[in-house]
Amino acid sequence: MTRRDISDLLQIMQKLRDPSGGCPWDIEQDFDTIAPYTIEESYEVAEAIAQKDMEGLKDELGDLLFQVVFHAQMASEQGAFTFDDVIEAVCEKMTRRHPHVFGDASIEDADAQAMAWEQHKEAERTEKARAAGQVPSVLDGVALSYPALLRSVKLSKRAARVGFDWPNAEPVLDKLNEEMLELAEELVRKSNGKDNQADIESELGDILFAYTSLARHLKVDPEQALRGTNDRFERRFRTIEKILADQGKRPEDQSLDELEALWQTAKQQIRAQSE
Repeated sequence: MTRRDISDLLQIMQKLRDPSGGCPWDIEQDFDTIAPYTIEESYEVAEAIAQKDMEGLKDELGDLLFQVVFHAQMASEQGAFTFDDVIEAVCEKMTRRHPHVFGDASIEDADAQAMAWEQHKEAERTEKARAAGQVPSVLDGVALSYPALLRSVKLSKRAARVGFDWPNAEPVLDKLNEEMLELAEELVRKSNGKDNQADIESELGDILFAYTSLARHLKVDPEQALRGTNDRFERRFRTIEKILADQGKRPEDQSLDELEALWQTAKQQIRAQSE
């Protein structure tokens, strides 16, 4: 059996988008409607990696590749660029950003390469801004479409490059306490009848942003940390549901104190299972 290659996938995509005999759903899509699916497929790739599911990863990478082909096909229809242009651009970029592999530059280790990589990207962003008649910013290229948690990490990391940062984690904790007090003040104002929901949202946002800075100083990926907490919460709460189901009961029929006691029981059970 002859194995298919990328040319077959490109032909499938062209057929799906063909106004004469293609798929009605695929034909009516545009960049805006497909973008959410592209993001979704990226998360599913990450999920397969986290679960160490190689068969699943193979399938999810295929789905993600199809998203690339989909966008390239729509761009080709508009005369903007083709799939081959995408390949050419990324090959040129990877070659340019790895002069120690494809040129005469010398890189000592992975840390030095990471620094050199960022320098290359910064130079490219600066050139792009100047070409557009804009003042280059260290924050250029931090996409608005990033999840808010990831974007806050990237923004604070960029600002830190030019010295706008705390020297260590301790003053970040002080900043967190300051932000918590400001939120508490807004909550008091609300209890006194003030219509300040927007101020409450702003103060809570400041707290979350400060937490991402703390995570950066602690060398912790906040997304990974929160993902781990989510997983632990889910395992514990599902254990509570099972304990109650075995007793013919439901969580919504229990008091908060009873649920808290079951929470502690679930923690102990899960801890014992992992030992």
